[in-house]
Amino acid sequence: MKVLMFGWEFPPHITGGLGTACFGLTKGLVKHDVEIIFVVPKAYGDESEEAVRLVNASDVSVDLTKEESKHYWDRVQYMEIGSNIIPYVGPEDFSRMTEETVHATDNFKSKVFSQKYEFSGKYGLNLMEEVARYALIGSSIATQYDFDIIHAHDWLTYAAGVAAKETTGKPLVVHMHATEFDRSGENINTDVYEIERNGMMKADRVITVSNLTRNIVIERYGIDPQKVFTVHNAVEPVEKAEGNLYEKQVKEKVVTFLGRITFQKGPEYFVEAARKILKRDKNVRFVMAGSGDLLNKMILRVAQLRIGDKFHFTGFLKGDDVDKMFAMSDVFVMPSISEPFGIVPLEAMRSNVPVVISKQSGVAEVLKHAIKVDFWDIDGLADAIYGLCHYEALSKTFIKYGKEEVDSLKWENAAKSIKEVYDSVLVKID
Repeated sequence: MKVLMFGWEFPPHITGGLGTACFGLTKGLVKHDVEIIFVVPKAYGDESEEAVRLVNASDVSVDLTKEESKHYWDRVQYMEIGSNIIPYVGPEDFSRMTEETVHATDNFKSKVFSQKYEFSGKYGLNLMEEVARYALIGSSIATQYDFDIIHAHDWLTYAAGVAAKETTGKPLVVHMHATEFDRSGENINTDVYEIERNGMMKADRVITVSNLTRNIVIERYGIDPQKVFTVHNAVEPVEKAEGNLYEKQVKEKVVTFLGRITFQKGPEYFVEAARKILKRDKNVRFVMAGSGDLLNKMILRVAQLRIGDKFHFTGFLKGDDVDKMFAMSDVFVMPSISEPFGIVPLEAMRSNVPVVISKQSGVAEVLKHAIKVDFWDIDGLADAIYGLCHYEALSKTFIKYGKEEVDSLKWENAAKSIKEVYDSVLVKID
């Protein structure tokens, strides 16, 4: 079986869990005899191709003057957005948005419709422009490769997946890693919502990373439950190192938040829980590792609470720095308001760190040996963290059984379930 897969990022160039999930999933699918052509907007040349054939969309040219292409291009809508949209962060300021519909055969002024286009591959001011161009590339690439099925990850690539399906007639599977409601709450970006909904409506199958996300897809987007399947994420195994390579430089217990500092991740609750714990015990340090639109607000709040001497902001971490942070942590906390899944707690448990997670997370569906609290319950969150910091027997129990539990959550198993989704579509077509 051959799959044409569209993603927006691929290790080592990642900004969150999406790239990590794509990497683990592709490696798992290879073990089930699935060949993958993985398309990214911009390839840097140092990506791992052990499980995929990587296609750089920036290298693909399109000729919109060809007569046979005009019928399709005339149906392409291009949105020019004069605002900063980040896929995992709900845009707070969308006042400068402008939208226009451009038919390719009528107006080729935009660089989106030029024969060559250099993607940034980032989440910046021209994100919608890149999403539109990626859709055009999707259709072009689909005619150049032999494959059985199309798989598109998250809203950024849905339009490309739909374009590839309409060009070739091949079945489309879309993967929902995070909905617009997860990113923005009720204050959603309606344009992103429509891209998500259109992609899922036109897909033959929708894969969600948790039952929590599946329910949102069905209830908030009106997608047929019969075509929506949950496949939980997993975590990459790691080679066991001899001893601890990183030594903690402080005597206090270290409690870590690692993720995007945005509304969705609930960083405010982490800060408020820290305040409560420090009133009971000053021998605890708190680390907020990550970046995001709420970072400055969190720094200001920590200053207002006068706990800055016990609170550290590291900025965005990846690779070895993440491993180093876990090695120095005594507790990991994920107080997300709405978390479709949440791979980071699995990475923490894999590193022998006990975790506290919100009940409003997909990963809570698969973990037994994690303390689960409602994201809004600051007292419950503080008590859970305090208990893991101060009761050694409790901490050791969660470390031991949590490590065993997470080691059983393999991408190979998740990939098997995804291949079964592929098979169900192909059988239906046959």
